[in-house]
Amino acid sequence: MNSSTRKITAEDLYKLSWVESPVLSPRDGSIAYVSKVVSKDQDGYRSHIRLISGGSRQDRPFTSGEHDSAPAWSPDGTILAFLRKKNEAVQVWFLQADGGEARPITDLKHGVSAFKWSPDGKQLLLRASAADSEEEQEENKDEKSKNEAKDIVVDRIRYKSDGAGLWNGRRSHLFIWHIEASQSTPLTRGNYDISFFAWSPDGRQVAFTSDIVEDGSRNPDLSLFNELYIVQADGSGRRQLTQGGLSIGPIAFTPDGEKILMLADNLSHGFATLSRIQLISAAGGEIRQLYSDMDVQLGHAAVSDMRAAAGTPPLFSRDGRSVYLQTTREGSVQIVQFALDGSGSEVIVGGEREVYQFDVSAQGDLVYAAADPLQPGDLFFRASGQAEEERLTNCNAKLFEELELSVPETFWFTTSDGWDIQGWMMKPVGFKEGSKVPAVLEIHGGPQAMYGHTFMHEFQLIAAAGYAVFYTNPRGGHGYGQVHVNTVRGDYGGRDYQDVMESVDYVLSAYDFVDGDRLSVTGGSYGGFMTNWIVGHTDRFKAAVTQRSICNWLSFYGVSDIGYYFTEDQIWGNPWEDFKKLWKHSPIAYVNEVNTPLLILHGEQDLRCPVEQGEQLFVALKRLGKETQFVRFPGADHNLSRSGHPQLRVKRLNHIVRWFNEHIVKLSE
Repeated sequence: MNSSTRKITAEDLYKLSWVESPVLSPRDGSIAYVSKVVSKDQDGYRSHIRLISGGSRQDRPFTSGEHDSAPAWSPDGTILAFLRKKNEAVQVWFLQADGGEARPITDLKHGVSAFKWSPDGKQLLLRASAADSEEEQEENKDEKSKNEAKDIVVDRIRYKSDGAGLWNGRRSHLFIWHIEASQSTPLTRGNYDISFFAWSPDGRQVAFTSDIVEDGSRNPDLSLFNELYIVQADGSGRRQLTQGGLSIGPIAFTPDGEKILMLADNLSHGFATLSRIQLISAAGGEIRQLYSDMDVQLGHAAVSDMRAAAGTPPLFSRDGRSVYLQTTREGSVQIVQFALDGSGSEVIVGGEREVYQFDVSAQGDLVYAAADPLQPGDLFFRASGQAEEERLTNCNAKLFEELELSVPETFWFTTSDGWDIQGWMMKPVGFKEGSKVPAVLEIHGGPQAMYGHTFMHEFQLIAAAGYAVFYTNPRGGHGYGQVHVNTVRGDYGGRDYQDVMESVDYVLSAYDFVDGDRLSVTGGSYGGFMTNWIVGHTDRFKAAVTQRSICNWLSFYGVSDIGYYFTEDQIWGNPWEDFKKLWKHSPIAYVNEVNTPLLILHGEQDLRCPVEQGEQLFVALKRLGKETQFVRFPGADHNLSRSGHPQLRVKRLNHIVRWFNEHIVKLSE
């Protein structure tokens, strides 16, 4: 470490800037993107839209809002539409490409969650919450009734969602906003929700995904499948194109309007099933699956603590012969161009990095947001047909010039049953050759996710505290094919645990600077489950931190927003028929065997892995006289580490390092 640099701190989070949602103007190639920073009071985030000119590459502020997002150019490039709050609801706003004042366009009572321009630029397709008539009547009661104590009547099993809270009785539906008339007309209505949607190229039809059951023959909340529908732009003539058996994600019309592309899977391997490119005629008929022999996950599945969500829907080449998609493979997220005749694919933007969003122009120019282990995300541009890329932003340059970071080294090892596992090793900052250092094993969540070639603030902070950090992609995660990702299902704590522990064996044999007597472990969500499992099955680690974890599948089934179907898919059972199986795979069943000091971190508003999971574990450990501590984060949901309250994110990071220091440093004294 040289004298002009310093180690990273948890508080450096307050100085970071994020780039998101780049979009290319069809008029002049200008690039609009979202710039996000921590607020001055460190109690949230501010985001505004910036503009990079297509010629001079001048980068300047374009909007001045506090929470602007989702920029989208009009088809002629003369207007930038985006989302911003107006009063208490998020609406679509317009800003002329030549500048000026932004103005609100839509005025839907419950706001807008997503939108798309019509091909002719005269309308907007909106997805928004729609209340039924009874709820509208309830909301319009006089002020006296509004002050009365209210109860909440629940009659559907999907009644809550992490980050959103309890179901408010509304459904997500589509609306057409007529720009000139400044009014909307509903396109869909009923007791169902719209997920993905797309205009046809001629603007006459709209495709969308949902699961519509109008005859009461089954409960759609119990189905993991959905359907593709098409409707005329005036709301008439709705048709169902698919006939069951698919879990459909992003969709898009081909440029000629004749087909609809879906990223979908048949759930043959449950939630571990790889997505495939599926094509269906807009008139209906047989579905054609492309590249069925390609053993790679389509889309973005990499883990980072710099963002809670990422990914870009399918984008077509101008001639309609190919589609651009992200792929998740061996630690990298790349952009790949797939020929729609099934003849082949080509990596367009590769490298050991995480390309988390992108846009492509009609000419084939690409702009993309990408991160790597030494930077959390910047914009890059590649002209059509060119191999050389241009870096457009370096938004954290000043901060990172101050910092000495640890550079991850990739390794592979072969497990006892002959499977190859990828991992990374980070030396402590300021490492001195010949020294022995403590090490921390990090375990990712999901489990259908992937560690990769991207920036992790948490890892860099631990390395700055004097620890080697190593992390791997054991079986159960994406990036290495269908068999790899499916292995964990029905076997939590089995082969995945062996992979993790064999990674420890490999690290100790390959890196002689790691002190095997000073090992720690941490992970969140599934990584928290695995941390809990590890400390109940081995005393190999001297300290552990479990984050937003699962400890009891029996209670998780009923308290998690996804518990009833996730447990059945991943553990292959339910509490009344498979009690012993769920208990067998529950870390709390082995709590009496825990001897490792365990710190429990949990958000109080986490509905994915509810706080009662942490409470159970803490009480059991305390009752047994084990060394433990419970840190609760008020108001925090499952995404605390990635997009939560900045001050709580910093406190969380400092708690992790504190716990390791309290239990590891003393071992070397």
